[in-house]
Amino acid sequence: MEMARAAADMKAGQTGETLYGIADLAAHFSISQRTIRFYEDKGLITPQRVGSQRIYTETDRQRLSLILRAKAIGSKLSEIRTFLELFGREGEGREKQLRYVIERTGEKIAELEDKRRQIDETLDELRLIHEGSKERLRKLKG
Repeated sequence: MEMARAAADMKAGQTGETLYGIADLAAHFSISQRTIRFYEDKGLITPQRVGSQRIYTETDRQRLSLILRAKAIGSKLSEIRTFLELFGREGEGREKQLRYVIERTGEKIAELEDKRRQIDETLDELRLIHEGSKERLRKLKG
């Protein structure tokens, strides 16, 4: 870990940018290092390498934050990849990215509202069965 910190400090000194080791990001987001490596293997984040050490930039940290937020709301990796790719190198795709987010979140909202409607209907039916069964039991006991 000390080597990673030294490498990050050296690199940060050259670029003036805040840099992170994998343990730093894992601790910050309360996830495992394996999770971070998984997203790296999928090409969603691309840390720099200093020897065998992974060095993450502030951009990598922000991308990881977006990935985790998207996963938390049920986005698929392919959707996350599309979202990240739309941004472009310098943010040139920001408008496309926002349109994509609006479309996907609209679809997700409609899907969840439909599920909630179905759950409410099922709950209403279960309550009827529950209360009816309790009433029949009371009558049996007499």
